[in-house]
Amino acid sequence: MAISYPPLSPLQTGIRGCCPRCGEGRLFRGFLTLAPSCTVCGLDYSFADPADGPAFFVITFGCLPSVIFGIWLELAYQAPYWVHLVTTLPLLLITCIPPLRPIKGWLVASQYFYKAEEGRLVEKGG
Repeated sequence: MAISYPPLSPLQTGIRGCCPRCGEGRLFRGFLTLAPSCTVCGLDYSFADPADGPAFFVITFGCLPSVIFGIWLELAYQAPYWVHLVTTLPLLLITCIPPLRPIKGWLVASQYFYKAEEGRLVEKGG
């Protein structure tokens, strides 16, 4: 008899890095490396392929505003390099690196939740 799992929110399980099926097992083996499967329920994570999705979201919503801030700082104040080193660089690092893992987890959990698969061409029969 197969165990039935209730649907879990991809946002909640993904951001926490938990298994999208049971919500208890770990999704990641390293910082961004997916585990082969869930240690609790045995879900095989080979279905997951977020590709460049996490990087796209981080660049769009994190890096871009940080770079705009750095450009503004330079144009408005002609700041020396050390000012950029202590303001713009930490801002870039803070807005780029920490969000990668939760966003990747959210995308993987969403793929499971919505049963996303690789697109296939279907030829008309007949």
